[in-house]
Amino acid sequence: MSNTPTITMSERMRAALFFNGTGLIALALLLGWVWFFALLGKIVLWPLPIDIVVSIPDDGRAWRMAHMEAITQGLLLMAFAFGGRYMQLTPRQFTFFFWSALVSTWLFTLGAAANAVFGTRGLAFGGGPFKTGLANDVIYLVGWPPVLGVHVMLGLALLGLWRHFRATPNW
Repeated sequence: MSNTPTITMSERMRAALFFNGTGLIALALLLGWVWFFALLGKIVLWPLPIDIVVSIPDDGRAWRMAHMEAITQGLLLMAFAFGGRYMQLTPRQFTFFFWSALVSTWLFTLGAAANAVFGTRGLAFGGGPFKTGLANDVIYLVGWPPVLGVHVMLGLALLGLWRHFRATPNW
């Protein structure tokens, strides 16, 4: 264990997490619109006189996954922004926490969106039982940093919360 004293999350880091969480919620809104237009097969915004036929991959499950991934990951970053004052970590641990949080949340979301666009799953190199191709393999490889990062993020969050909990007087 390091002799470096622990601190709570800085206000700037909390604001950056909240900002990124809001960005993911905004992306969820955009993905929801794309999903909506994919299901319709055209862009229709009644009462506006817009009726543009579009060809968007229309796997509803994939678009739902991308949409919900963005919402879930955005809310997770917002929760960590508010809960950061209940974590006790070293400055270096907070740096690892912050970057692993951003890598995990954004790359999980962007990977899910790419799967919806390319009609892939990105769960196995070579496609496994799903569609094969370069897009699948790239999405699979890009998926490894968030898989590792989510474990770092949650491990450090638990450590920081445990330290704060132990240091807090009994009720």
